[in-house]
Amino acid sequence: MADSTPPPSDAADRGIWSSKLGFVLAASGSAIGLGNIVFFASNAYQFGGGAFYLPYFIALFVMGIPVMIAEFSIGTRTGRSFPMALRALVGKRGEFVGWWSLTSALFITMYYVALLGWALCMMVAALGGLMEPGATAPFEPFLEPTAGPNAQVYFFKILATWWPMLAVIAIWAMTLLALWKGTETIEKTVRVAVPLMWLFMIVLIVRGVTLPGGTDGVMYLFTPDLSGISKPDVWKGAFSQMFFSLSLGLGTMTAYASYLPKDSDQVNNSFMVSLLNCGFEYIAGIAIFSMLFAFSLNPAGSSISLSFFVIPQGISAFPFAVKAFGFAFFFLIVMAGVTSAISLVEGMASAIIDKTGAPRATALACVAVPGVVGSLIATLPMIVDPGLGENGTVGLNFLDILDHWAFGYSLLTVGLIETILLGWVFGAANLRAFVNEHAALQLGAWFDVLLKFVIPAILATVIVWNLWIDLVDGPLYGSTYPLGAVDWFPVVIPLAWIVGTLAVATYFTSRDSAPEPAEPAVAQFEH
Repeated sequence: MADSTPPPSDAADRGIWSSKLGFVLAASGSAIGLGNIVFFASNAYQFGGGAFYLPYFIALFVMGIPVMIAEFSIGTRTGRSFPMALRALVGKRGEFVGWWSLTSALFITMYYVALLGWALCMMVAALGGLMEPGATAPFEPFLEPTAGPNAQVYFFKILATWWPMLAVIAIWAMTLLALWKGTETIEKTVRVAVPLMWLFMIVLIVRGVTLPGGTDGVMYLFTPDLSGISKPDVWKGAFSQMFFSLSLGLGTMTAYASYLPKDSDQVNNSFMVSLLNCGFEYIAGIAIFSMLFAFSLNPAGSSISLSFFVIPQGISAFPFAVKAFGFAFFFLIVMAGVTSAISLVEGMASAIIDKTGAPRATALACVAVPGVVGSLIATLPMIVDPGLGENGTVGLNFLDILDHWAFGYSLLTVGLIETILLGWVFGAANLRAFVNEHAALQLGAWFDVLLKFVIPAILATVIVWNLWIDLVDGPLYGSTYPLGAVDWFPVVIPLAWIVGTLAVATYFTSRDSAPEPAEPAVAQFEH
């Protein structure tokens, strides 16, 4: 039995998980999000189905789990959030990187909540006319009634209204309510939300594999095309997906781990959270591929097109209970998204608390005010493309361009700098020694090699590759869209992201820190 001595009052005020289960559910809920449900399936299809699995599995052990061990460990070692943990280990330059990461995460949260707002609107619509085959939804007063795939029509109809703006306020309210009392309310939320996510996904799997032709999709997903493994794009896609999938480089995992006892086994925790996340992706692939193959739908596409057009189109063709299954699918997206949004907001809020000593309510307000404003911008319904194409509204253009830069580059860049700082400045051997003090499965010198050489080389390669495509191989991202009066978006949005993140990082790094809290208790629960 672990030591049950109560923590010092300061540690209690900051927060501590009441159980290991609560931490694992929260961390896995953070990792499991919209991308796990649909983007993994899209990548798997794009890169050859089963051929994607072997590189993805290798990426899990070569990069995913080692980086998660590092992010968990610096949180428990210091008892601090991401920037303050890095400062404690490698100085001010580490803190600057931490704040840069968290500010990028705030930009990501802005449009991520907008996506969840759309999903909430579609969830409500699933109980109405959304899932009725052959239905049409007019774009009035913007366009004449238009016939087409009914899910796509409904989606753009919703986009062209003010309802998503109300929906994002509801999502932000749910997120802040779950964060109001820190670990106490986070645990209560994830103990309900995460099991429900798994339950609803299992329901969709059972429905998918029992459809005529559904097993063909499963066979395609798990049958490797070995010729595809030799393609560099497959490996790039696998390592990129792994980093995004586990929510690495966002500061969220370090924040959650900072509420753990110092004697936590972070090797065990990292394996549990990573395997839960990847397991959810695998079963989500089964559900989606079985459904898409049963109705001869094309799985290739973005997360938006898969989530809001293709999969609902398949569900609407179910022989029975289409409204119930449609509601279940969008409920699953909302729940998975909210648990991720909770961690994104908590990462920044916990850092503000650690840096300034501000009350939790003040820290949450500092995150929520710009976050809500950004989410509302991402759901602006003003139409810039009269044909309501893929980027037909101001909000969708804002979301797409911000996602490309903030999400596409910040996670990988932070991961690269983070591994260099921990591997070379703090010392991979020093980090490994701390981890091994409390780990049943001991890390060997191979961990040092991965953290110092292999992972930075992989991340640098992917970043340079992506930059080459963006800056050399074509026009600036978004500049080919029908942007109308906002044709300055492709230039201003990435500049706003870069300047905003650097300004916030500079401000917080340069200001004085609040006094260090008392040392957290050594252990509070049985491991």
